[in-house]
Amino acid sequence: MILGKFLPPHAGHEYAVQLGRNFTSRLHVLVCSLDGDPIPGRLRYDWARELFPDTNVVHINADLPQEPADHPDFWNIWRTTIEQAVGEPIDYVFASEEYGHRLALELNARFVPVDLGREQIPVSGTGIRSDPLRHWRFIPECVRPFFVKRVCVFGPESTGKSTLACRLAAEFDTVHVAEFAREWLNPKGGVCDVDDIPIIARGQAASEDALARKANRILFCDTDLLLTTIWSEFLFGDCPDSVKAAARHRLYDLYLLMDVDAPWVDDGQRFLPHRRQEFFERCRAVLEKSGHSYVTLSGTPHERFASACNVIRQRFDPDEVRLSSN
Repeated sequence: MILGKFLPPHAGHEYAVQLGRNFTSRLHVLVCSLDGDPIPGRLRYDWARELFPDTNVVHINADLPQEPADHPDFWNIWRTTIEQAVGEPIDYVFASEEYGHRLALELNARFVPVDLGREQIPVSGTGIRSDPLRHWRFIPECVRPFFVKRVCVFGPESTGKSTLACRLAAEFDTVHVAEFAREWLNPKGGVCDVDDIPIIARGQAASEDALARKANRILFCDTDLLLTTIWSEFLFGDCPDSVKAAARHRLYDLYLLMDVDAPWVDDGQRFLPHRRQEFFERCRAVLEKSGHSYVTLSGTPHERFASACNVIRQRFDPDEVRLSSN
């Protein structure tokens, strides 16, 4: 048995679970959570199930004492809880903390220490929560979307959003999320109908969620659902409530608002050449009203790129945002 908060699961947990699977024939992984934890318990349980599919993962969400000093019957409470959760006699307790000795004794099991000094996997959940970018290599792929920094390139059409998102991803050795609407509308000759809006929103969100797992600390997004709502209102006078609600729940660490001082280029999927300034003002007003953090980028493509890189390095730890060799 392995018991922990998995707050969040990290490479040390993966090592402990792999050791346990190699050591014994059946392994139980108990994910313990409290209401009000900085990461929801259900999410940590889902992560553990994905990471450890050939173990019995059990979620214990109960207001249990956390230290022996918290309750005079601490060990009896935990012994009963664990025995009920596991449902069979426990032979071995694997732990990277000294409490494993006493817990194993309470369960009539043997204690197997796992990297007590954190020498093999030098990381902790506390360290990851306080500085996830610095500990990025220890964060499993399925957990990374929770901590990744999301930067959205935002604004009117024909302002270089796609090019900038791609260049920034290459500069910061990560990935970018392309504009889903373009691929969706290509077979229709670029024509957007009102029924396309929910599909475009769903596709954009799904693509972002998929690529967030592959990101290296920062994920660059060419547009987002908030911009989809603005487009829907400009083209059709309104936007479906479901898309508006989804847009409100998707958060970004920084918006790069593209100014309209770039030349207009007609590529077959651009609609408002004479309303770009109006569209820009609407984008800025929406960002202001929503309280989102943003900077406006103007000038040549090179100047926009340089400004964006400077802002990103100032916002995020420059020593830990790994750059490409180019």
